[in-house]
Amino acid sequence: MAVTEEFNTIRIMNKPDPGGPSAAPKTVLVICTGNSCRSQMAEVILNHDLADRVRALSAGSHPHFEVSSGAIEALELAGLPTAGLYPKGIDAVMGEPVDLVVTVCDNARDSCPVFPGAAQTIHLPFHDPFGEPLEGFVKVRDDLRARLVPAVRAALGLAC
Repeated sequence: MAVTEEFNTIRIMNKPDPGGPSAAPKTVLVICTGNSCRSQMAEVILNHDLADRVRALSAGSHPHFEVSSGAIEALELAGLPTAGLYPKGIDAVMGEPVDLVVTVCDNARDSCPVFPGAAQTIHLPFHDPFGEPLEGFVKVRDDLRARLVPAVRAALGLAC
């Protein structure tokens, strides 16, 4: 009997953490207006900083034709990957299973469609650096890391 109790205790202690690395990644969709600055940087930062726990996607309510060179440069200055980034409209991600939708600008919050199956939506606005010098993009990049990553962690119940 003592062996069974000890075995059960070991099984419980070794039970996978629902938010740990063995859990399937949660899908986070970050939406802004143009999908050329904030949401692109957010996608890259979340995929990097929460790797294996989050699969981040981004889209825009009115996507631009290309990702802002300032956003790309700010990401590369931090050693983050930028290959393959391109603006996407919301229609491009409508079929994706989404656990969390994050709007990063007021316009996206106001025009954001309902995503079937999305467990929750949070709004966390960030300054739009479009058209500004590189320093503006770097500030937004750092702000995304400081505020968005912890907010996503908390919303999805992920351990630090």
